[in-house]
Formats: sequence, C-alpha cells, structure tokens
Amino acid sequence: MTASSDNPAHAVTPTVSAPQAWRWLRQVAALTRDDTFDGTVVDGHHRLEVDDAGDWRCSHPVDEEAAQLLSIWLPWCTASLLRGPRVIAQFGQSLDGRIATVTGASHYVTGQQSLVHLHRMRALVDAVVVGAGTADADDPKLTVRHVEGDNPLRVVLDPRGRVPADRNVFRQPAAPTWHLVNQGVEGHGLAAHVSVKSLPPGAVGVDPASVLAVLAEQGHRRILIEGGGLTISRFLKADCLDRLHSVVAPMLIGSGRPALTLPEIETLEVALRPACRHFRLGQDMLFDLDLRDRTPSAS
Repeated sequence: MTASSDNPAHAVTPTVSAPQAWRWLRQVAALTRDDTFDGTVVDGHHRLEVDDAGDWRCSHPVDEEAAQLLSIWLPWCTASLLRGPRVIAQFGQSLDGRIATVTGASHYVTGQQSLVHLHRMRALVDAVVVGAGTADADDPKLTVRHVEGDNPLRVVLDPRGRVPADRNVFRQPAAPTWHLVNQGVEGHGLAAHVSVKSLPPGAVGVDPASVLAVLAEQGHRRILIEGGGLTISRFLKADCLDRLHSVVAPMLIGSGRPALTLPEIETLEVALRPACRHFRLGQDMLFDLDLRDRTPSAS
C-alpha cells in the first residue's frame, strides 16, 4: 500500500485524514456491493487508486491513521461478492489466548481503539452474527456507535431458544433483528423489529453454511461473526470464514474461556497457517488473517 504526492495541488490540499479515509472506505464498500467500483475514488483534488487486492495509491499525502485505515479495510471492501457472501470473524483476546474469565467477564480485554475497530467492522457488513451465549451473557447492542455508519442486521443464533426476551437486541429497535432457532422452537417475534427464522437442526447447534445461505437469500452478503469463541470456532471448522481479525491485548488472564476451540491435531503440519498482516491498535495488536490464502506473508 503506497501513497504518493505527484499532484502539484497537494501544496494547497490538506493531507488525507482518518475521517476522509473512512468516508472513502464506505463509498468503496457500497460501490463494490453493487459491482460498480472501477478502482478509483475522486474527492475534490484527491484521487485514490485501488487494485483488486486492495493495495492503494493516493495522489496526495495521507496521514498515518488514515493510511492504516485504508490498508486494513480496502482488501475487505474491494473483495468481490459475485461468487457468494464474504464472511469475517473477530475476537479480542489476551496474550495467553483467553477471551474471558471462567465467569464470562470480558469487558474489556482489549482497549478503546480496538472497540472502535469493532464498530468499523459492523459498519462495513450487512449482518452481524452472535451465538446464544454471547447474546445472553454480554447483552450486546450490536449497533454502530463509535464511528459513522449504518447499523447491520443483527442475527442471534439460538437453536434451542434459550436467550431471554429481555436482551438488548430483542428490546431495542435500533436495527432489524433475526432470532434464528431450530425448527419447532418458538422464538421472540413479538417486537416489530424482530423476525424469527427457523432452520433444520445441525449436528451441533445451527449449521454455519445454512446460516450464510439464508442470509444471502435475503441480500446480506457481507457478514461478521462477532462471537463468541464457540460460534467463531464452528464457522472456522466448517470452512465458512474468509478472514479473521484477532486482536491481542497485553494482558495475561491465566485461565478462562479460549478464543478458539477446534478439533485436536497431532502434528503442526496440519495447523492452519493463513497469510497474516498486523497493525497496532493503541496498546493492542491486530492480526488480519486471510483464510483463503494459506501462504504466509512477510508483512
């Protein structure tokens, strides 16, 4: 990802800032969704050129925060949706791989910049998905509040219908909400903003591929699996994730709930080794894993 200042107008045109870069990212995401992005963004004197991999070049200087935003998010925003939905997952973990204590306390493992990063993720997807445990224990709003952007569809995976009806997503009409339950299970469909969707039961909980299929049928093609660890693990095991954002905080919890729980392996030859980029988010470190590229990068 490079930035240049080969346009003489840069002498009187301000450096590209984070709010401007964020506006460009939202524009690119919208155009790509409609399959109309031609690889360029023109904003006054500024011109941003983006290739198919998300690498970019700007006609004017870009400040450090804006450059990092473009580098993190353009690969996601420019990924084609013509071959099917794109799915990203995210978790915040301690250095020893824990996302919460044994009691489920997780507010907050990561810092403020990582929270803003999460809200950017929500703003750049059509739907955000959480499991029953997260919806009940954390009681998240699953809305976009720390950055400018639209709220995504909220999806609660609750095959047995065990999440109480007084959770935020069912009470607060800030965004449309799906309560996804097994066939024959009664969901919380009384509020106008909540729809109950029934799926055939999977071997363990809800089948990830079936979830993505029903979302895609309704036009939701960028999807965030936000938690918890077991839900993300099931989507990863089913090969239903394209990218994974792991945010690691300088904290040692020592016990508690692991970020991922996957089938045991006996040798490291079968361990997943996706291409990885890393970025600093305050005191935390973001590892951006491209799960469709198993050739580790040097970045």
